[in-house]
Amino acid sequence: MEPRKEFAAPCGLYCGVCGIRIAHENNDENFKERLAPIYGLTAADIRCKGCLSDDPFVLCRACRIKTCTQEKGYEGCHQCAEFPCRFIEEFPIAVGKQVILRAIPQWREQGTAAWMAAEEKRYLCPHCGYKLFRGAKRCRKCKEPVALD
Repeated sequence: MEPRKEFAAPCGLYCGVCGIRIAHENNDENFKERLAPIYGLTAADIRCKGCLSDDPFVLCRACRIKTCTQEKGYEGCHQCAEFPCRFIEEFPIAVGKQVILRAIPQWREQGTAAWMAAEEKRYLCPHCGYKLFRGAKRCRKCKEPVALD
């Protein structure tokens, strides 16, 4: 899939590799059922078309990071001299914070299109090439363990 602009979440959590968006796009009810309790939601709430789309994930609709970048007129945190700010430091999901701290400097260095393409490539199974989602511990196709951030 070609990276889409609405997947360039301002925080650096690239939506193209988000399990919630992938479960929604694939209408994968089993995956939605597994994701729902992680977020304290129902499987019906596991839906998203990308952070910058007209249908973002319910928990991302009131994102302080997205609001901050929009107020400053920035595409994302990669344009902000204050990165990492308190919104990043207080990010509630540890793995997400880790990815943000890795991704934003790369986005700054590479530019949007190259960064998005690199994120797509980063989340491919090294064993079989199947598309992985952020946080995956094992490939859903070949079942081999994977080490991702």
